Amino acid sequence: MGKLNSIGVQLFCCCVLLHVLVAGCESLETPELKKNCTYVITIETTCTWGAETSNLVSLRFGDTNSNGILVRHLNSKHLRKVDPLDPGVLDDIPRKPFQACMVDQFVVTAPCVESPICYLYLKLIGNDDWRPGFAQVQVLEGSHLSSDYFYFRRFVPRQVWHGLDVCDSEVTPFGLKKKRKVYVNKP
Repeated sequence: MGKLNSIGVQLFCCCVLLHVLVAGCESLETPELKKNCTYVITIETTCTWGAETSNLVSLRFGDTNSNGILVRHLNSKHLRKVDPLDPGVLDDIPRKPFQACMVDQFVVTAPCVESPICYLYLKLIGNDDWRPGFAQVQVLEGSHLSSDYFYFRRFVPRQVWHGLDVCDSEVTPFGLKKKRKVYVNKP
């Protein structure tokens, strides 16, 4: 009888332990994996003499909810050259990106943004100068999340992030108006 009692106690303990484990697993929520989106990045290099570069270019963009995407070496994501006068004509011959008077497209897969893309920064790493004309990011999974055009039209400084942030701004007849940020001193 003692041996049966011992087996019953062990069985009871195993059932309690199993119940605790199952109950504990039910309360643990598995974190939802963030869905990935495909971004098509279009960048124009101006026709100014000396506008082209062979340096590495990095890109950072995101939305108002602080969903930022960093592309360290944009050059390696090069997809194709686009004719600036007729965007429907594509050239799939591999070429070096960021040549003068050229529009290049790049494809990047990264976590999805939740609101429209409203900031974009470029970083030039190397010794050349580079003068981009515009940049745009299209979200293939949702065109309503795509960015407007970000215009540069000047040489990008080297080794620093340079770009535009229109996340907290409003378009007025007099230009962009930034929303006023009020900082309250807390005692």
